[in-house]
Amino acid sequence: MSLLTSAIGQGLLYGILGIGLFLSFRILRFPDMTIEGSFPLGAAVCVTAIVNGVPPIVATLLAFVAGGLAGLATGLLYTKGKIPVLLAGILVMTAIYSINLRVMGKSNVSLLNTKNLFTSEAFNNLPPYFNSVLIGIVVVIITFIILTYFLQTDLGQAFIATGDNEAMAKSLGIKTDRMKIIGLVVSNGFVGLSGGLLAQNNGYADVNMGLGVIVIGLAAVVIGEVVYGELTMSQRLIAVIFGSILYRIVILLVLQLGFNTNDLKLISAIILALALMLPALKEKLNLSQVLKRGVSTHETAQKPTNVTVK
Repeated sequence: MSLLTSAIGQGLLYGILGIGLFLSFRILRFPDMTIEGSFPLGAAVCVTAIVNGVPPIVATLLAFVAGGLAGLATGLLYTKGKIPVLLAGILVMTAIYSINLRVMGKSNVSLLNTKNLFTSEAFNNLPPYFNSVLIGIVVVIITFIILTYFLQTDLGQAFIATGDNEAMAKSLGIKTDRMKIIGLVVSNGFVGLSGGLLAQNNGYADVNMGLGVIVIGLAAVVIGEVVYGELTMSQRLIAVIFGSILYRIVILLVLQLGFNTNDLKLISAIILALALMLPALKEKLNLSQVLKRGVSTHETAQKPTNVTVK
């Protein structure tokens, strides 16, 4: 039971990462590699701030700001510097590695014997790992309310229109470059927030903790879409959270089968690949069924009818 609770808690916290990736990858249609830098940046800023006496809530908000600044850098390189999308993200991601070392002063910082959101006295009487579930639920609800409101505003609709059809958005007078920058700031802000929360939950921040997180975020987005199908925008945000939880549960089940934890990244990549292939396989299966029904109907129509005349 404790392992399942831990998986759900981790799924909720990684779900914030999934939502950030959803904003850039699905709505803005921007393959943003900055995520692998903004995630550990949020963790580094949050943990370093807590160690230096900053209240955990404030430190968590600073993680959001740090991630947003990383997204701003990528947005400016892409829109103003005219650097290709992927290269802009890679450049910022690479630079952040050195920034994280500067922020922390070393490769990792521990929160051992330091109070944070997950070690509050309010959680002392709760069963193991329930603190991450409760905090995850609260943060997810706040995130959902903020994004739902934002996407319904004129600015949010302009943001969606930019991702749907940039040429049409420009013809309507929307400043698409500005929308891209705003989208990358908000997206990476939530990624940084996820990094800060997970660093507190794990009890440390490390410069390498962003390695492969884009796969985790994509898995949350894709699994949510595959499982729940066609949804409204608000429902898709919820689907990302459930997709993240399902992904963590699948990882837990795979590890319980005896797989080596060193293979975790490989397993994650395989799960994501299968999730990405499912829509195509489903479409092929439906097509084959339609063809079979068509052939069956044709054969029935062509079959001679024996009529006995008396």
